[in-house]
Amino acid sequence: MASIGDFDPLNASIPATKVEITVSCRNLLDMDTFSKSDPICVLYTQGISNKEWREFGRTEVIENTLNPEFVRKFILDYFFEERQNLRFDLYDVDSKSANLSKHDFLGQAFCTLGEVVGSLGSRMKKPLVGLPGKKCGNIIVKAEEMGNCRESVMMQFCGNKLDKKDFFGKSDPFLVFYRSNEDGTFTTCHKTEVVKNTLNPVWQAFKVPVRALCNGDYDRTIKIECYDWDRDGSHDFIGEFTTSYRELSRGQSQFNVYEVVNPKKKGKKKKYLNSGTVTLLSFLVDIEVTFLDYIKGGVGQGGTQINFTVAIDFTASNGNPTQPTSLHYMSPYQMNAYAMAMKAVGEIIQDYDSDKMFPALGFGAKLPPDGRVSHEFALNGNPQNPYCAGIDGVMEAYYQSLKSVCLYGPTNFSPVINHVARYAASVKDGSQYFILLIITDGVISDMAQTKESIVNASCLPMSIIIVGVGPAEFDAMIELDGDEVRISSKGRYAERDIVQFVPFRDYTDRTGNHILSMARLAKDVLAEIPDQFLSYMRIRGIKPSPAPPPYTPPGHPLQTQI
Repeated sequence: MASIGDFDPLNASIPATKVEITVSCRNLLDMDTFSKSDPICVLYTQGISNKEWREFGRTEVIENTLNPEFVRKFILDYFFEERQNLRFDLYDVDSKSANLSKHDFLGQAFCTLGEVVGSLGSRMKKPLVGLPGKKCGNIIVKAEEMGNCRESVMMQFCGNKLDKKDFFGKSDPFLVFYRSNEDGTFTTCHKTEVVKNTLNPVWQAFKVPVRALCNGDYDRTIKIECYDWDRDGSHDFIGEFTTSYRELSRGQSQFNVYEVVNPKKKGKKKKYLNSGTVTLLSFLVDIEVTFLDYIKGGVGQGGTQINFTVAIDFTASNGNPTQPTSLHYMSPYQMNAYAMAMKAVGEIIQDYDSDKMFPALGFGAKLPPDGRVSHEFALNGNPQNPYCAGIDGVMEAYYQSLKSVCLYGPTNFSPVINHVARYAASVKDGSQYFILLIITDGVISDMAQTKESIVNASCLPMSIIIVGVGPAEFDAMIELDGDEVRISSKGRYAERDIVQFVPFRDYTDRTGNHILSMARLAKDVLAEIPDQFLSYMRIRGIKPSPAPPPYTPPGHPLQTQI
């Protein structure tokens, strides 16, 4: 039984956030002569690598309506850091055939899961397209995070008259909790501490995600084993009992006193009753707030707005942009590394930014007309209004500025970090969060100032992503990332980790398949953002508005111990 001690509850695989998608339509085309259409909606998802659409599922058919409210939901895994493309096709069902080509096509809509989640109230309305010259009506797609992904429960147990297993003194009992799987096997999901030398232990209260305990199925068996701890790891089995989340949720009551039974003893001894009892002392459900809770309020509804800023390294170490060896080379045939990184990260973040207007800055260049060196200039040439429309606008401004500015130096990061920090410092109430993407060849001149800027920014609602392009050694960037050693300046440490660095070269695959490598790049640079975002909100005590309603499992009120 030594393996019990190796269990690490934090690394046990727990499913990602699941989102429930509900579909309805308005004013569908009428394809039937004598009655209205009989619509069905088919959802397709797209593979990252081959971009081919795969059918994910179908709603039910609703007869005789042009304004269907479909009941059957689609349940999707949601990842902030991926671009999850969705396609909804509508058909008028004319026969029992499962083959879609046998039915009338009513139109389709394309979107990303991020767009739906980022819409006001996580509700997105779009016109259906696909039948030229016809008005196909609208589709309404609503996303809701599934409740059981985010509850955790705080429980406390005590034992009574447990079997004595030790020759000298009493037992040293601990409990192990197992979730039952679909295939009848069991997975460890929690282990209590050992209480030494007692047959009547009171274990400390512990917190465990509901999905780790029962994967969201309240009636699934939860098995609990009781052991007597031994120093050599050969823990003695005292006995076991089973329960379910639904039973436990009754709280402290006569239902939650369990007999601990050792089946071997029971089989051998006629008079054997049990090896003691275990009692539930308290049961408290806690809702974990998630990234989606803050985002989904939508603009003007208390939902947090994500503001995205790009800063580009225009220093001479990148090489002359007219030469193919330059990191800024504008080839007619393919995007350079700067453009690819900008597009990969920007396309995902733009789903969460309502106005899709992004400030784009450059640093380390001499500007026309007089050749002064600037460490924070607007790529569109307008210092009063550095905003560009969408990622395409950012790319266009980048290409234009390459033609007009002269690459120079030194490479100073702190001015652009301080630029975004000034905005972040003016809205600390959780309504805005700022993400700065710095793309650089990694040779930095103002390391001390940059560290100070990052330490100052670590208490603001912002995150910094650094993508390093080119062949340089990125030791300085790895130090700024602060994953190994928390970044500090003049003896002050960063309040939270806000920097994520990745080298672009790790993502350029030899086959030239940039689509796949850019999806992986975006995934890695954005994966830390939700946690960095939540850590800011937690430290500041900012709750999402409106707060999610408290959750009670169906069937009975929660009892909590006073």
